[in-house]
Amino acid sequence: MSAGLDALDDAGLVALHRAGQRAAFATLMARHKQPLYRLIVAQTRDAEDALDLLQETFVAAHGALARFDADRSLRAWLARIAINKCRDWQRRRRVRHFLARVLPIEAGERVADPGADAEAQAIDRDELAQTLEAIAQLPAALREPLLLCTVDELSHAEAGEALGITAKAVETRIRRARASLSGQSGES
Repeated sequence: MSAGLDALDDAGLVALHRAGQRAAFATLMARHKQPLYRLIVAQTRDAEDALDLLQETFVAAHGALARFDADRSLRAWLARIAINKCRDWQRRRRVRHFLARVLPIEAGERVADPGADAEAQAIDRDELAQTLEAIAQLPAALREPLLLCTVDELSHAEAGEALGITAKAVETRIRRARASLSGQSGES
């Protein structure tokens, strides 16, 4: 049964799900979980929160699948839901950070000794952290198209559909994001 479902395209699986076949949604989840997870991790930079947000994305998609327009890209639709979940998470996080500054917790966090790692691993982690931080500092209008097309590997048209903008706008924003990141790496 599962092999037969794997052969169907997204629209066929949506139709089966609407007809009451639960396994169709499980197949959709299996098909799209890795790209969505990569997108969410790139947005949040937190693997544990990304898993929670991935689950929230699929719960929201399941609840809204009856209203999904099967003529559109399911991948782009799921990416839009994931981005909205990340935006909500970021808003909640900003509120928590604000409250933490206003009402500090008595015990501070302890930082692990970075000298315990091999030098090469530390350099790699540092470069990755700097890159992720530079991407996080981009305005959402530049960051989201960049992540959708580079991390989630959506086409410009699919990314545009997910963000509610044109494919040309996606292309322009990605070019601006890359130019901004190039300028930031040159300043370091």
